[in-house]
Amino acid sequence: MGQRILGLDPGLAVVGFGAILCPEIEQSPVTLLDFGVIKTSSDLEIGERLCIIYEDLHTLMQQWKPDLVAIEKLFFYRMGNTIAVAQARGVLMLVLAQHKMPLVEFTPAQIKQALTGMGNADKHDVQLAVARELNLDYIPKPDDAADGLAVALTAWFQCHD
Repeated sequence: MGQRILGLDPGLAVVGFGAILCPEIEQSPVTLLDFGVIKTSSDLEIGERLCIIYEDLHTLMQQWKPDLVAIEKLFFYRMGNTIAVAQARGVLMLVLAQHKMPLVEFTPAQIKQALTGMGNADKHDVQLAVARELNLDYIPKPDDAADGLAVALTAWFQCHD
């Protein structure tokens, strides 16, 4: 049947996700299962927003029953946003622990390197690589969903190095 990998791009406003099915046979293509985002409104209190992320990730876990989850490591770029993203990431980690889910983590540079061969690639190059690897004639949107797929593909590549 193959291995199901769920990739997560953490955020408080938007969590990007991508689910792929990896083939048992090395030369077979990876199959896209699903991609999208978990959105929370800035009108809500942070606790309510974290509850939405918690519940929606539980739903994704039940729907796709992944064998492995890959998550982007926190990257400190804007301090004001970093704490909120860390809180959302904590909720993701909690749900994964509750499901006793194996987890791998990658830095943004590791993801860029795995998909494009360059650790400093730009976002568009990574998105084009995601489309190419999944044999898509479009770039998955929104960007956060494409990022979730990039994280999942990075896990697949690492498992088969």
